[in-house]
Amino acid sequence: MGLKAERDLRPWQVELLKLQRHLEAEQLRMIVLFEGRDAAGKGGTIRRVTRFMNEKHYQVVALGRPTAEQRTQWYFQRYVAQFPAGGEMVLFDRSWYNRAMVERVFGFCTRKEYRDFLRGVTGFEKDLVRQGTILVKLYFSVTQEVQAHRFERRRTDPLRQWKLSGARADGDRPDGGRSPTERQVHRMTTRRGRGS
Repeated sequence: MGLKAERDLRPWQVELLKLQRHLEAEQLRMIVLFEGRDAAGKGGTIRRVTRFMNEKHYQVVALGRPTAEQRTQWYFQRYVAQFPAGGEMVLFDRSWYNRAMVERVFGFCTRKEYRDFLRGVTGFEKDLVRQGTILVKLYFSVTQEVQAHRFERRRTDPLRQWKLSGARADGDRPDGGRSPTERQVHRMTTRRGRGS
């Protein structure tokens, strides 16, 4: 990152510190979901967001595949175990939306599990918000050309090869149409209205 980019980010990083102090002072809980296409910049954004934050009051969560035991539990249980206490923020590098965006595309869940997720996710999130958790959902996307360039860079750069996995986790469509991931993002939202 260049010096100009660093200078441009500084005021926003100061605002994030103010937000963190506010969450702590008011004992508020905040969850930020980072979703999006592979190589869209989720991890880099998280690193920039947290660069100057007080590490005692935030946590970055990037869960791997569920264990055999976790597969027998309520789907949201392993995520709930990571939720913040009052005054804390948790940033999820991918989240429960894996069920709709990754697991469905690659056949890691059954059709029933997928449908159950779609029926339950909005209510789950509304309960979080109703009980005082601030929920922010961010979706990152890049063009297929940019994504291909970043994948090639990962393949050839030994410092980035750890980012490669056997499966592309976003279910991108090679024809350039909207991916299953993007359709799900547009379909699932939690809006807080009157009476929520």
